[in-house]
Amino acid sequence: MKNTFKIASYLIILVYYMFEPVTIKDIAKALGLSTSTVSRALRDTYEISPATKKLVTDYAKEIGYKPNPIALSLKERRSKSIGVVVSEVANSYFSQAVNGIESIAYDKGYHVIISQTHESYEREVINVNHLASRSVDGLLISLSSQTEDVSHIKSLHDKGMPIVFFDRVADEIITDKVIADNEKGAYNATVHLIKSGYKKIAHLTSSSHLSISIERLTGYKKALADHGIAFREDYVKFCPHGGMLYEETETAIKQLVALKDKPDAIFVAGDRLSTGCLSVFKNLNIEVPKDMAIAGFSNSDVLDLFNPSLTSVRQPAYEIGQLATEMLLRLIEAKYPIEEFEKKVLDTSLFVR
Repeated sequence: MKNTFKIASYLIILVYYMFEPVTIKDIAKALGLSTSTVSRALRDTYEISPATKKLVTDYAKEIGYKPNPIALSLKERRSKSIGVVVSEVANSYFSQAVNGIESIAYDKGYHVIISQTHESYEREVINVNHLASRSVDGLLISLSSQTEDVSHIKSLHDKGMPIVFFDRVADEIITDKVIADNEKGAYNATVHLIKSGYKKIAHLTSSSHLSISIERLTGYKKALADHGIAFREDYVKFCPHGGMLYEETETAIKQLVALKDKPDAIFVAGDRLSTGCLSVFKNLNIEVPKDMAIAGFSNSDVLDLFNPSLTSVRQPAYEIGQLATEMLLRLIEAKYPIEEFEKKVLDTSLFVR
């Protein structure tokens, strides 16, 4: 029994040393150099000779030395990580935007921490505060569909936290923002329906206060006005959860088809709402385009597999993610406070199916 205990103890000690991280002191001791010399060699400073640098870096690589991220963050006062707040990664638009974010962040040596709000204001507050408590260097935020009060974000921004908004933005917070040309995209989609012969066009959208909802509603109204079609309030339906709740989308569509003068087409202003709308049509036996035509916003790569298919406005999500990250890193790495900010608007594309 005693021998078994001794063997177990030795194994625990062996495992501990196997996984104990190698330090600069270990390298210095093994090579007979001072810790300051090793540190300078690893940082490739000019004071150290090429021969010594090669000796140190080769040995560090051989034994698998990795700089301590905690020590680096304390020294540089940076965690080399950024927080990302989106509604859900399963959304085609946001998954593509996150890919764009990571393509820039990791190339610049930053880690990305992603959190999802699932369109909940309460969860957004929790996520934003948690990321800030994790000492991220900055935040990339796309607001939830329920968010009207942005004081939780403004308080962090006022304290100096670098923040950049993308897609769904808060105009009252003065910082960099990146969006798609939502008004133009909505205008083009609505005009496409009008030119296809439809005159009674409804509009299905997310929360009325959301920036993308306001911009897309404006584009829809402008297209109707430019083609002499009267705007009807009863043709506009808001889905506060942005299509995440099937029942919410179904109720909105049932209300539209129950109208005495029901619409013959619908412009849908959201990725989740667009694909969800097709599911509702199928379950309610609404034939497209016989009973109702549809055009919407969607970045899904599988739309061509849908039957019926969906003419859609596609946003440059990947590029938006890249640009937003570049703007955030500019704020994080600035040596002096930045007082001039930009709102970048990227073009959309209409894919007719």
